Amino acid sequence: MVRMTAYRRKHSHQTNPWSYSIMIGFYAGLIWSVFHWLVYVLKFTAVIPGYLAEPFFRRSFLQTWWGHLTGIVFFILFSIAAALLYWMLLGRLRGPWPGIIYGVLWWGVMFYALGPLSGMTSPAPRLGWNTLMTELCVHVLWGLFIGYSIAFEFHDEASREPLKAQ
Repeated sequence: MVRMTAYRRKHSHQTNPWSYSIMIGFYAGLIWSVFHWLVYVLKFTAVIPGYLAEPFFRRSFLQTWWGHLTGIVFFILFSIAAALLYWMLLGRLRGPWPGIIYGVLWWGVMFYALGPLSGMTSPAPRLGWNTLMTELCVHVLWGLFIGYSIAFEFHDEASREPLKAQ
């Protein structure tokens, strides 16, 4: 028994929540902004990939390839901030549902509150059902990625099991 405890101390690791949340936010932003770009190109949504950069750049620029890349960078930065916020507020929660709800809340903020007020998006009734449902799905998957990744890393019970337990 003493031997197993010494093994665990020697081979266990502690994840730094700040750097892990930044990494998860980076990959969430990269993956889901590229996915958002793809659904925009396929015309599932009318919201341009650079909608988060809309208050800072002209729309004509954001509709170019460089504007799309700028939008991806802005979404990555937004996702890093959102992942850090998730870890600080909801990091103790387990399972996929907090992440799904987190994505839905951000979708509501972006398309019903902050987005129309800041000019990032048109008001929701003008966007249409296809755009709203596509954006909801993207935000739910994005929130699920952030939430479940953080929950799994910091609440993984399997790593605390004895080596021969199955």
